[in-house]
Amino acid sequence: MLIKFWGVRGSTPTPQAENLRYGGNTSCVEVRLGDRIYIFDCGTGFRVLGHHLEREFGDRPFAAHVFVSHFHWDHIQGMPFFRPLYDSPNSHFFFHSSSRTRSLEQVMAEQMASPYFPVNLDEMKAKRDFYDIENGCLDMEDGIRIKTAWLNHPQGCLGFRLETKDGVLVYATDNEPGDVNFDKAVRKLAEGADLLIYDAQYLPEEYAARRRGWGHSHWREAVNVVMESGAKELILYHHDPDHTDEIVDRVVENARNYYPEVRAAAEGMEIRLGAEGKSKGSGARG
Repeated sequence: MLIKFWGVRGSTPTPQAENLRYGGNTSCVEVRLGDRIYIFDCGTGFRVLGHHLEREFGDRPFAAHVFVSHFHWDHIQGMPFFRPLYDSPNSHFFFHSSSRTRSLEQVMAEQMASPYFPVNLDEMKAKRDFYDIENGCLDMEDGIRIKTAWLNHPQGCLGFRLETKDGVLVYATDNEPGDVNFDKAVRKLAEGADLLIYDAQYLPEEYAARRRGWGHSHWREAVNVVMESGAKELILYHHDPDHTDEIVDRVVENARNYYPEVRAAAEGMEIRLGAEGKSKGSGARG
């Protein structure tokens, strides 16, 4: 299993010099399982991934499963700019999301409608299928299994657990601590995982002073989740737009005082999980 981070920022893109080491694109993580492609969220990092896929495949068609945690801007902003949707008519994209409020297809059409965008959804020529998912389990190809759980976030957010023969990955962004049921659910989702990608947008003091009810976590709670769930490695994710590289560096240093296997997600960072569940990274910061 090869995991690559294309977008790691929360809320809004931040192309400032002081945070480019970790990256300014919003949420997007790619997972390769052999020739199978799984994508988690479609923030502005999704655009960059699209360019990479076009260079990799050229005129050859390909397929990908795309899991959208929720419909806030920083998780869908990249969709109108993902070139394979326009330029790969024989490629096939399977979109998975919850339609508690409206369908993902409707959301895509609305964000591209006049006066917000110059072209509409009909310009996308690739094959697109949309699937509505809730709490539960999806059996994919080759024994791959996706489990989902609701997280504590305004308008809802799904966390994902990807179970494979090479290891277990949990993607749980946009989750606020403090609700007994949600706290229990996220720990169950992360139980024994080889890699936990988890929301650490705020500093603990920021959260306590001004951010309660905004739907996000902090690095201290991320450490609590990884330790109490028995997950092996923690990747701090969804960095606050006002957190510079230096701030994220300090977050990692502080978190490692409690749990040693901690890294901060950075654009371009790759992690490989092998048959024995060992993780090896490249391009990692912190």
